[in-house]
Amino acid sequence: MNCVLLGFIVLGAFLGLLSEGASTSRPRVIKVGAIFGLNTMYGHTASLAFKAAEEDVNSDPSFLGGSKLRIMISDAQRSGFLSIMGALQFMETDVVAIIGPQTSIMAHVLSHLANELTVPMLSFTALDPTLSPLQFPFFVQTAPNDLFLMRAIAEMITYYGWSDVVALYNDDDNSRNGVTALGDELEERRCKISYKAVLPLDVVITSPAEIIEELTKIRGMESRIIVVNTFPNTGKMIFEEAKKLGMMEKGYVWIATTWLSSLVDSDFPLDLKSLNGVLTLRLHTPDSRKKRDFAARWKKNKTIGLNVYGLYAYDTVWIIAQAVKSFLEAGGNLTFSHDAKLSNLKGEALNLSALSRFDEGPQLLDYIMRTKMSGLTGPVQFHRDRSMVQPSYDIINVVDGGFRQIGYWSNHSGLSVLPPESFYNKPSNRSSSNQHLNSVTWPGGTSVTPRGWVFPNNGKLLRIGVPNRASFKDFVSRVNGSSSHIVQGYCIDVFEAAVKLLSYPVPHEFIFFGDGLQNPNYNDLVNKVANGVDFDAAVGDIAIVTKRTRIVDYTQPYIESGLVVVAPVTALNENPWAFLRPFTPPMWAVTASFFMVVGAVIWILEHRTNDEFRGPPRRQIITILWFTFSTMFFSHRENTTSTLGRMVLLIWLFVVLIITSSYTASLTSMLTVQQLNSPIKGVDTLISSSGRIGFQVGSFAENYMIDELNIARSRLVALGSPQEYATALQNGTVAAIVDERPYVDLFLSDYCKFAIRGQEFTRCGWGFAFPRDSPLAVDMSTAILGLSETGELQRIHDRWLSKSNCSSPHGSQSGDSEQLNVHSFWGMFLVCGIACFVALFIHFVKVVRNFIKHKPEEEEKDIPSPESSRLKKLQTFLAYIDEKEEESKRRFKRKRSSLSMNANSSISSRQI
Repeated sequence: MNCVLLGFIVLGAFLGLLSEGASTSRPRVIKVGAIFGLNTMYGHTASLAFKAAEEDVNSDPSFLGGSKLRIMISDAQRSGFLSIMGALQFMETDVVAIIGPQTSIMAHVLSHLANELTVPMLSFTALDPTLSPLQFPFFVQTAPNDLFLMRAIAEMITYYGWSDVVALYNDDDNSRNGVTALGDELEERRCKISYKAVLPLDVVITSPAEIIEELTKIRGMESRIIVVNTFPNTGKMIFEEAKKLGMMEKGYVWIATTWLSSLVDSDFPLDLKSLNGVLTLRLHTPDSRKKRDFAARWKKNKTIGLNVYGLYAYDTVWIIAQAVKSFLEAGGNLTFSHDAKLSNLKGEALNLSALSRFDEGPQLLDYIMRTKMSGLTGPVQFHRDRSMVQPSYDIINVVDGGFRQIGYWSNHSGLSVLPPESFYNKPSNRSSSNQHLNSVTWPGGTSVTPRGWVFPNNGKLLRIGVPNRASFKDFVSRVNGSSSHIVQGYCIDVFEAAVKLLSYPVPHEFIFFGDGLQNPNYNDLVNKVANGVDFDAAVGDIAIVTKRTRIVDYTQPYIESGLVVVAPVTALNENPWAFLRPFTPPMWAVTASFFMVVGAVIWILEHRTNDEFRGPPRRQIITILWFTFSTMFFSHRENTTSTLGRMVLLIWLFVVLIITSSYTASLTSMLTVQQLNSPIKGVDTLISSSGRIGFQVGSFAENYMIDELNIARSRLVALGSPQEYATALQNGTVAAIVDERPYVDLFLSDYCKFAIRGQEFTRCGWGFAFPRDSPLAVDMSTAILGLSETGELQRIHDRWLSKSNCSSPHGSQSGDSEQLNVHSFWGMFLVCGIACFVALFIHFVKVVRNFIKHKPEEEEKDIPSPESSRLKKLQTFLAYIDEKEEESKRRFKRKRSSLSMNANSSISSRQI
């Protein structure tokens, strides 16, 4: 009996130990801390969502193996100090995780505490992009951080074609670092933040004085695109004061970050009519039955509207609960210990040794990062860099006191009018043609996309630098007897005409660059525009070259240009033998030879049958020449009697027709257009020569010839005016001049003894220069295209540049017309030669056959020696060829008749 009793006692003790071990691994309450300001919109919404999530987790006792989840909220009351104290208190009560803090400022501070005590800290509102997991490994953002928000705004700005924005934000980590991220994203797209308006912290703004001061500055600036990255309290004050300052009217663009959509979703009192035309964004959460049920449940029991951060608060609780569940099911224990570092610290007021270190914090963090679930916000999952999967936003337009969604943005597909989830199963396509948003009602009620900028209202004129030229003043010059700012010329008229086509005024003044004694250096002028110190733009005969396009933006070219070579020339058409120039000497020789060959072939083919080709040798030679050369007039085609002769003649007629037509066309061109001669044929002969080369002072031609054509600087001669051009060319100081085509055309209109040699060897144009990313450059380009389409650009050109004092201008001539050579006609000559050969071969075969047929009886009379026999046969054959065919036939008939009679006489005598 005693043994049995002892056994029960041991068993009871063992079960007690088991029970104690179970309570260690499966505590009755799993504590999670939360640090939020309950007097804020985000804090109020989060506290209600936390309680709802806590209830749902605990509604299934088996979910955490019998343990209960408890969310303990510390009211920070928008105080950094209270946030720190709340976190320290949680560390004393063995919490497995902390949700929060609410702001990025406190996230930077408390993350160090979380790192030391290895307690995971999760936040869906502290979304500062600089909260790096490398620096703060125990801090987890459970909503997409603001890097994606700023990327979405940057893509909206480029979608609408804007380039400069103003950023208005509070001077705290979240707002400031978000604007920094926006600047980086804009810079990647060749846009920029032109002004950053910094406001005090949201918690310390008590009056709108600072806001009014910044808005007044912005109102006088160029950019009209304003991004407001702030908090609800500051944001409401900004728009109230902007309305009073007239900054909610047509021409302005306001983009508010997610704070505005959260305010409206939360049903906070807000005058939406005063925000008409504003764009805002909201974190996108896909529609689902779970989300709809939760929204219905929220609407019945809650006193504040459900915003998207309420959904993320609910999902954050479930992320922790799922991680704890997985951790416990894997056999993990939730244990806490004292931090040795803190225990060694001495202090009377601070009991730091009471802070507990969560021993299994790293393992729980790992389970958090492996979360994969479907929440109220959609798929909940983390990338390896701890960013949320599928970050996306709704893009919303405030219209007529309400909201209208105009599209979406996602990191996968960019801007679209379809929900992002419809693209996730397709390859990413971020091309500009695939980016779409619905129409927008902008401030002022207009549906026309604002230009996004105006000239700054600061009383300053646009400073336009113009070259103070010493020559070629038809392009740019000072009006005689006028003040220094009155300018005239072709370039000025084009600029003023383009400005008139703009939909807004461009107050400007012209400022001369250079002393007027010699042409200025145009690279220096462009550099001053790029620096923005002396000039806001440059107007004049400014060539668009690669080096300059790297530092300024040019408009559309308003005149074509390019470097050409000008040299002295002499006229060739005054030569009495100019009619021989269409053909090269070999062409003349081959043509004449073929005339003789064809004549000989025709003579051979026609000699035995045509009386015109018989008679004394002199007569026959004259007949051959006359007959052959007269074929070009089609006068003897009927006089040929043989078929082969007609065939050869027809082919020769075809060849003669082609050659004659080409000769006539070439000769007409040469006689109509002035033909010029010069040893300089173009840039290639100029480079290979040793002569000196002139160029215009200040032109890019000097550097181009040195850097690109490798011409020695010692060969180059700087010239300053058309008069110097003419003098240098006439006295041989330079062999040629290299300059841009518009200058050369103007020069050749007065100086007629020179001409362009060869073709333009560069292609460029002239344009107006503006600083990089200047919106005025784009609008001016559009205006220049308009001038071209209406013909006004040509009329301005004709008014200034279409003049000539030369009766036969040389400017448009290259100086060399191409002569016709044998290579152009060798195919036709070949066909004609083959036809002659074939005709001769057929004729020869026919003659030989007839000769053999007609001469057998003569061969039977004698049998001479072999040598004399061959000679006699050759003589007989040549005589046969020379004999007329009709005589041969008659003689042959007579001999046959005689032979027949002799045969009959012999037969009769034998019969007798």
